[in-house]
Amino acid sequence: MSAAKNPAPTHEQDQLHADRVLIVDFGSQVTQLIARRVRESGVYSEIHPFNAVTAETIKAFAPKAVILSGGPASAHDIETPRAPDGLWEMGLPVLGICYGEMTMAQQLGGRVEASDTQEFGRTFIDVTEPSALFDGVWAPGETHQVWMSHGDHIDAIPDGFRSVARTDTAPFAAIADEERGFYGVQFHPEVVHTPDGAKLLQNFTHRIAGCGGDWTMAAFKDTEIAKVREQVGDGRVICGLSGGVDSAVVAALLHEAIGDQLTCVFVDTGLMRAGEGDEVVELFRDHYNIPLVHRDAGDLFLGKLDGVSDPEKKRKIIGATFIDVFEEEAKKVGDAKFLAQGTLYPDVIESVSFTGGPSVTIKSHHNVGGLPERMNLKLVEPLRELFKDEVRILGRELGLPDSMVGRHPFPGPGLAIRVPGAITAEKVSLLRQADTIYLDEIRNAGLYDAIWQAFAVLLPVQTVGVMGDARTYDYVCALRAVTSTDGMTAESYAFTHEFLTQVAGRIINEVRGINRVVYDVTSKPPGTIEWE
Repeated sequence: MSAAKNPAPTHEQDQLHADRVLIVDFGSQVTQLIARRVRESGVYSEIHPFNAVTAETIKAFAPKAVILSGGPASAHDIETPRAPDGLWEMGLPVLGICYGEMTMAQQLGGRVEASDTQEFGRTFIDVTEPSALFDGVWAPGETHQVWMSHGDHIDAIPDGFRSVARTDTAPFAAIADEERGFYGVQFHPEVVHTPDGAKLLQNFTHRIAGCGGDWTMAAFKDTEIAKVREQVGDGRVICGLSGGVDSAVVAALLHEAIGDQLTCVFVDTGLMRAGEGDEVVELFRDHYNIPLVHRDAGDLFLGKLDGVSDPEKKRKIIGATFIDVFEEEAKKVGDAKFLAQGTLYPDVIESVSFTGGPSVTIKSHHNVGGLPERMNLKLVEPLRELFKDEVRILGRELGLPDSMVGRHPFPGPGLAIRVPGAITAEKVSLLRQADTIYLDEIRNAGLYDAIWQAFAVLLPVQTVGVMGDARTYDYVCALRAVTSTDGMTAESYAFTHEFLTQVAGRIINEVRGINRVVYDVTSKPPGTIEWE
């Protein structure tokens, strides 16, 4: 994303963004985690790709500090991503992480070389000198766990720098030029595998850069309500409800901002979990008294999906059908001028890759693409600055129940991508029954909030079984549950054997058509959380 696509508010516009940190993205897989850790400490941050960052855009953004992310390149190569040369003369504190440390060292007169010994994963770092970056967290002589991912190392540091921490293979694992406010770390403080990483980042943003803690969801709510009122005026807004967290928070925020100027349209695809359609209607129409159009289109969607097995075709059918139905119902509302949708900050970031080319389309089914142009509507996207965890906090600020804001992530295409292979109404029904039992047992065991995401999958496999004295030839159900902090990496949840046996017994006994249950223990990577 570039500053031109999503210009930051000026200092005069609101205090919420007054202290801000610019993160220059060199292509690391975990750059978003840097922004999230900074925001968790109460400081607004944005990610801009390195090739869209110049001295002029930095000045226009007016950050209190700059963080240079990691990346896959080698800083010693001739053609290599770099920070703008003017950055070093701006008087801004700069923190380089992994590749960010190396390009800082190389650009300022140091030397980076390929390392004979690579470091990937958990490493222990020795603190050798005091530093403002370590204040109150690490002291000289201590050893701490960090997470490394590099094949190069700094062979010589620039003038003005000193080494403040080292590992057995990296003598400059952390460097500091306190006078200029330049710091570099070879490890990744943004990941959970560096236990003290968030504290180190907070030292940089608060102690070194002097940022406050004004970025809170309570403050965001008030600021965004004012922005929505200013943008919408006395116009009418249509909001598509999906049953998920994002659209629910958008609807609640808009209702608080503009009241009856909002009409929600809920297109029930027939691919939701059991009872979720009724929950949406009850919450928004009956509890919040928000004008709500409820279109039960389950038969239409399932009819179009009948027999379709290709995952991408499923997504395209669902997306196109949703747009057609939504447009049909929205036109009945009348004189709407705006369309609200739950675009999040990761969607904005992923719309432009760090290399400048088009990003791989991963979540194209989440937003109602094409509708604003087709219906001549202007977009209202009140969540486009937020990460998913911030959306949940905002939802609680708005008074949404935990059963809504705390629910596990659910894919846009719904149960359709949890039925690998050809879709039929019968398979979706079997899956919904099994999924309900599985989540019911998880809640009964008090495990729901300890798990990032849990769901059942109906496999395109039938196996022989024996039930009573009869031979069966029925479907296999796979169970999936993972722990994660962000969905980027995940580990399977370590259920007890007794728990899995209990769930399997209930599914096989209560769902006629399933005679075998298996548990998926694949981590991400190499797998994904969803099966399709």
